[in-house]
Amino acid sequence: MRIFGFDISFSKALPQLNSVQSRGGWWPIIGESYAGSWQQNVEVTLENVMTFAAVYACTTVPANDIAKLRIKLMQQDARDPAIWREVESPSFSPVLRKPNHYQNRIQFLVSWIVSKRMHGNTYVLMHRDNRQVVIGDYVLDPTRCRPLVAPNGDVYYELKTDHLSSITEPAVYVPAREIMHDRMNTLYHPLVGISPISACGLAAVQGLKIQNNSALFFSSGSNPGGVLTAPGVISQETADRLKAYWDENFTGANVGKVAVLGDGLKYEQMTMSAVDSQLVDQLKWTAENVCTAFHMPPYKIGIGPPPSYNNIDALNQQYYNETLQELIESIELLIDGVELDVKNLSRMDTTSRVTAARDSLKAGMTVNEVRREYYDLPAVPGGDAVYLQQQDFSIEALAKRDALPDPFGAKQPEPKQIEEPKEPKPVDDKTLAASVMKGLRESLAA
Repeated sequence: MRIFGFDISFSKALPQLNSVQSRGGWWPIIGESYAGSWQQNVEVTLENVMTFAAVYACTTVPANDIAKLRIKLMQQDARDPAIWREVESPSFSPVLRKPNHYQNRIQFLVSWIVSKRMHGNTYVLMHRDNRQVVIGDYVLDPTRCRPLVAPNGDVYYELKTDHLSSITEPAVYVPAREIMHDRMNTLYHPLVGISPISACGLAAVQGLKIQNNSALFFSSGSNPGGVLTAPGVISQETADRLKAYWDENFTGANVGKVAVLGDGLKYEQMTMSAVDSQLVDQLKWTAENVCTAFHMPPYKIGIGPPPSYNNIDALNQQYYNETLQELIESIELLIDGVELDVKNLSRMDTTSRVTAARDSLKAGMTVNEVRREYYDLPAVPGGDAVYLQQQDFSIEALAKRDALPDPFGAKQPEPKQIEEPKEPKPVDDKTLAASVMKGLRESLAA
């Protein structure tokens, strides 16, 4: 067999392969949604439900958001294997920027996520060169792919003709190592993902019928249907004639014209109005049901107002946790050694970016790391040093200090002893007279 111009052969004949299911590689969304739905012309098909706005939005909004993320080639740091750093490789980096000859990175990721959300499965065929290095990735049509299982448990994939992906034969069989198979929840078989549309298809059909009914309602001038009643019995011929006359003159473009009824004829409204049937509430319920199946916050696709609290970071985190995280990490696991740059999901304003940069410096990041992380600026000399406040001490140092006899390293001054006043010694008359005469002589000499 030939794929991408190469002859692919196996060392031994292919074993007997068993189809995972007889209906193809993905679970078709078609058939009876409930007993009798086929007779009532209620058919849930993929082409039909994708025209419902909520289904379209729940499929494309996550795909467009993930397509914004840059694919980074990562490698373990030589000094610290727990840290992964972005690298460039002439063998692998080009295919990450342009996966194939007709898609760029954004188009490739959109195709990947749309296929998974619509069909429950994404099949990506890897194109290798003579060195066995992947030089191209092709998202295949999921309706033309089918997983097969050999008796020994080996997995193969049957690929039908797809000229865009260089599959020219009616059917080729490739081993699982050549296919990246990303699948939604595997409810019935571990190799068959089930699209969320299988859970909300009926709600989407109901929403479409509501919209069609509304379109017919407004195309007739927002006037509901009714019946013409006569006071007595009339023949079928007369009834048909009156109906044809009424349809020709007072429906469609002629709605609103004045009708003159004689012989006791009376017009009575028959169909419920849009207000009576709560059309808006029913239409909103169908859209919310679709959001539930897709794990999509309703406000992200314009269903209802956003939460009242004004915290964009919290809303983005909720959207990431509930909708995007599983899709992103599934891609990272299948494309070995890559990581999607989730920073592109949120662009901070100037004030928030300055605050985050300042707090990052205090938390131990270097100046160059902050410049690269928040401002996309190059490194500067001396910017790889980590700075901390001088008054900060490690817990170990504080424990050693507290173990000292005097933890604060300074002795308290001893209190001064207050001497009691001494009683003066008694002075005799001779000593006192000599002291007085000495003072007089000194005064006269001066």
